[in-house]
Amino acid sequence: MASLSPKDLTQALPQTLNEDEASAKDELETDEKARALAEQTLQEASTRSGVPIKSLTDNTKVAYEVLKFVPEDSARHYQFVPLGIEEGVLEVGVVDPDNIEARDAIAFIASKHNLPFKIFLISNDGYEKVLEGYKSISGEVSMALNEYGAEGEARESAAAELEKTLSKKIEVDIVEEAPVSKIVAVIVQHATKGNASDVHIEPLREKVRVRFRVDGTLHTSLFLPLSVHEAVVARIKILANIKLDEKRIPQDGRFSARLEGRQVDFRVSTMPSFFGEKVVIRILDPEKGYKKLEDVGLTEGPLEAVRRAIQRPYGMILITGPTGSGKTTTLYSMLGELDREGENIISLEDPIEYNLEGVNQSQVRPEIGYTFASGLRSILRQDPDIIMVGEIRDKETAELAIQAALTGHLVLATLHTNTAIGAVARLVDMGIDPYLIAPTLLLSIGQRLVRKLCEVKESVPVEGSIKAMIEKQFADLPDKFRPILKEGATVYHPTASPTCPSGTHGRIGVFEVLEVDKDIEELILHDPTEIAISKKAREKGVLSMKEDAIRKALTGIIPFEEVNQL
Repeated sequence: MASLSPKDLTQALPQTLNEDEASAKDELETDEKARALAEQTLQEASTRSGVPIKSLTDNTKVAYEVLKFVPEDSARHYQFVPLGIEEGVLEVGVVDPDNIEARDAIAFIASKHNLPFKIFLISNDGYEKVLEGYKSISGEVSMALNEYGAEGEARESAAAELEKTLSKKIEVDIVEEAPVSKIVAVIVQHATKGNASDVHIEPLREKVRVRFRVDGTLHTSLFLPLSVHEAVVARIKILANIKLDEKRIPQDGRFSARLEGRQVDFRVSTMPSFFGEKVVIRILDPEKGYKKLEDVGLTEGPLEAVRRAIQRPYGMILITGPTGSGKTTTLYSMLGELDREGENIISLEDPIEYNLEGVNQSQVRPEIGYTFASGLRSILRQDPDIIMVGEIRDKETAELAIQAALTGHLVLATLHTNTAIGAVARLVDMGIDPYLIAPTLLLSIGQRLVRKLCEVKESVPVEGSIKAMIEKQFADLPDKFRPILKEGATVYHPTASPTCPSGTHGRIGVFEVLEVDKDIEELILHDPTEIAISKKAREKGVLSMKEDAIRKALTGIIPFEEVNQL
């Protein structure tokens, strides 16, 4: 074949360019004709069916909170997608307005979420754009599962995985390549981004259920095949530095990871169950751990009582409530208001949930004999001004905490009991003498967490049974402390909106705050029963957690439904 001379190339070049331009022009005209035909077909279908058209632009993005209303497999099978929520109505885009099965499926999904719905006709391109939004936890995990199967991994080798992990720092970046590692990384990433407090990985008879706890409620996020369960558990155990071969007893561990440039800690707990080991991962995100004292939910009177107590030079402040009720967050909020530069503040925690600058935080380790009790003895030799005790669990720890409070230290601690008023009786049950409790206890706080309403909410007038319930709840309070229900008072129910599909977002504390004055101190010395202290506290206007919740419901902070949960 003869080669072309430069002159030949110069002559041939314009012709080639003209041919390319003509080809590009033809393609553009073909695309325009195709778009015009698609628009015409869409318009005809809308006219025939009476279903309005909704145009979706290239920038259209449907929030993941909205996409969750329609499972991805349903969206692909029936060819419809959620578009948004407007004024409490779920808007759904369909490709074929005549698909009766799709309409039935939409009606079923809407009734399941107790939402009215409206159907719109969308183009195939628009449908595909919305489908791309499903590249979420299920999609990413599915890809990892496909890799897991494609590589023929029936199980990841524990030894190989251990060798890989040991070659890295335990403080890892959650960016993984191996399929099982990727599954764990995706679950952890999405749980953290979705504001989950805990991840539950639970083996069932035929599959593995993964649930996230968001705002106190567990939601199923995805299912994994049972074949990957042991590999997933092994990966988490390696990260948490706990024994791989021990499956008969519960184990605890922790690990840290960098997510989006910040350090996040994870507490891991494993427990044997009927179908295999269950794993719970507690997410400790420092960005969510510290709040200012006025942001935790304390109203004006209790907030002032707390601030008075933490400024005292010595004494004891107790926070009570079950696991997950926000006690640690409230403790950190108190420490945040103290002089961390001029005071020596030491904490004993199990585990250290968040790092607080200026506080000497120490992790107890009961397995090697470093308990709250032994740690308290050591702390007293460290010249402390303020001591935080993660939990008073036994008589020895309680005695040491009270001894520290008696000898000139401010002690902040948590105690497992149902109410603030019940804290005194609990200490007496532990074997602490009332004459030691009376001069040391400054404040007892009981708390729970409840869901917060979004901006869009439905008002309900306070009348009938609601009014009767509120009046009965406050009946034993003196008149000067009893809230007055004004004419037209309302409470609120959550309402779905485009930015808040569930109607609630985040949680806030409801509190019972008992400030120990001379009268309460006298009662602790002579009649330290919950009934006697409760009667005196009511005379002084102390509100229960349920009553604090009612006040927050009347001001539109929380839904009225939360009152009945207390």
